[in-house]
Amino acid sequence: MAGNSHIEWTDATWNPVTGCSKISPGCKNCYAERMAKRLKAMGQPNYANGFRVTLHPHMLHLPLTWRKPRRVFVNSMSDLFHDDVPLEFIQQVFAVMAEAHWHQYQLLTKRSARALELDRHLDWQPNVWYGVSIENADYVHRIEDLRRTRAHVRFLSLEPLLGPLPNLDLDGIDWVIVGGESGPRARPMKPEWVRQVRDQCLEAGVPFFFKQWGGPFKSRTGRVLDGRTWDALPGGLSMRHDPFPILATA
Repeated sequence: MAGNSHIEWTDATWNPVTGCSKISPGCKNCYAERMAKRLKAMGQPNYANGFRVTLHPHMLHLPLTWRKPRRVFVNSMSDLFHDDVPLEFIQQVFAVMAEAHWHQYQLLTKRSARALELDRHLDWQPNVWYGVSIENADYVHRIEDLRRTRAHVRFLSLEPLLGPLPNLDLDGIDWVIVGGESGPRARPMKPEWVRQVRDQCLEAGVPFFFKQWGGPFKSRTGRVLDGRTWDALPGGLSMRHDPFPILATA
């Protein structure tokens, strides 16, 4: 599964790995697991193993075929730093990102400890944005793992946001995404939690992106917060106004 994406903060998805396993509360109602089961039932060959971690070497070349620059969410249906993904395969993914340098790549993980462990073996190019997913205050330690990597652009995905995060340390963080859980068993997100994060971002000068309120029917709840949408990206970019620029920060 790859190509154009409906995810609000990216343009396309690329899945050289599919499948994952649950490691923290944010995984409980995983959308990727639901989708993988549906695709398996439909006979999609990349999902013959359902949601079991599976490498797809034949998918590695895909970004090289996209000539127009895109923001590419890497492994929307998996976690590149899962223990079942060998270092050698991760390095192949990084090599493609370096070769297809006209895209920006967005890596997101809950396995921040393994990413930090492998950091010295990875070729972090300026077009690779690396983020960690945090659902509540019990997992803010992932931020420190993120900060210790050599990634050029570091971001936080606070989705699904399941509790307040009143004391975020945003030093060295280039972007923050917030979103509520969606789907049939979506857990609620309180507006004060979102405003609390937004206000910390504004105070720290960190770009803030509000993805969605979520709920069983996320299209009905939308993504307006206090009368407006919040679409900031790293480097002062915006999804609405500047969809395809290449950002390279030191």
